[in-house]
Amino acid sequence: MKKNEIFKNYDEYILSTYTRTPGIFVKGKGMDLIDINGKKFLDFFPGWGVNNVGHCHPKVMAGVRDQISKLIHIPNNFYHPNQVKLAKEIIRCSFPGKVFFANSGTEACEAAIKFSRIYGRPSGRYEIITMKNSFHGRTLGSLAATGQTKYQEGFGPLPEGFNCVPFNDMAALKAAVSDKTVAIMLEPVQGEGGVNIADKNYITQIRELCDQKDVLMIFDEVQTGMGRTGAMFAFEHYHVKPDLMLLAKALGGGLPIGALVVKKPIASTFQPGMHASTFGGSPLVCKAALGAFKAIAADKMLKNTKTMGIYILNKLEKFKGKFNCIKDVRGLGLMIGIELNIEGKAIYEDCFENGLIINCTQGNILRLMPALNVTRKQANKALLILEKAFEKITK
Repeated sequence: MKKNEIFKNYDEYILSTYTRTPGIFVKGKGMDLIDINGKKFLDFFPGWGVNNVGHCHPKVMAGVRDQISKLIHIPNNFYHPNQVKLAKEIIRCSFPGKVFFANSGTEACEAAIKFSRIYGRPSGRYEIITMKNSFHGRTLGSLAATGQTKYQEGFGPLPEGFNCVPFNDMAALKAAVSDKTVAIMLEPVQGEGGVNIADKNYITQIRELCDQKDVLMIFDEVQTGMGRTGAMFAFEHYHVKPDLMLLAKALGGGLPIGALVVKKPIASTFQPGMHASTFGGSPLVCKAALGAFKAIAADKMLKNTKTMGIYILNKLEKFKGKFNCIKDVRGLGLMIGIELNIEGKAIYEDCFENGLIINCTQGNILRLMPALNVTRKQANKALLILEKAFEKITK
């Protein structure tokens, strides 16, 4: 199909639920995406954080090729080895617990909501405290948990039982806790909310509060997980362990997967029949996810994420001194935000025009989330394109 034909058929046959950038991509390898005309793009926002190991990493592809001719799907009332291998690997890298597999981050969030309500049922507790500017998904439960009204408008009445408080504000959080509170859910680094990083003391105090009140501490690591912040999971930076953890995006190496990780002492709260997922944890996607873990280890991506995260942030700090439109630069590992005092759309579009894919969220925050194996050469190329975009837009 030709370019204009593809655009026309999208308009005719696909629901308009996305604001699309006019790029038609047909191939990806590592940090590069290639469009229908053969133009190469440097992808510094790969799949909204899905492709942490880059596009079509050999370790992931080897797993997919090995599995796809053997068995793609089997229902979850049977056993298959890849699912338990993946669960063991997640637990090995996180904390003692058990895993429920789904297909996306919003499904993992829904599972956590249901788990929390079952956990709190004997004491009559069901309320979950979440944070302003959070993002937990698009289904009704996760949407109700999300602390951004712009995503909720028009979809009411939303499920009750959620109380939203300011992020990094311990006084507001303590004031919100009641005899109905069963869980506190937050992203250690808010992604869509603007790359807002939780204070270490804040997280420590939340853990202490949860322990005192028998309240579940839920970390949404859908975007921060799988090495994005320089640790396999972001909770490691805070020297605490959550009771529940949500995973998705990069876990599958590019294939759709979600997971709820529950610490072992409370894992029996979920009993057979309470929750399920038809496609969750299929043989194929689990083999791909195992490949993603192998890729991160083999390519020493956690170390590279720390090194390159510091390198890029230091470069961007110099941009801040050069361009008055940059209000703040912040990040953890390779999860980086550039807050502007102008709209960021024009800069995003100029970067795209010149072969660099980034993201703009909240209208004025540019997000950079390159693959964890990004090189200094690739970073310099991306930063040069970004710098030229700033020069053009702000001159």
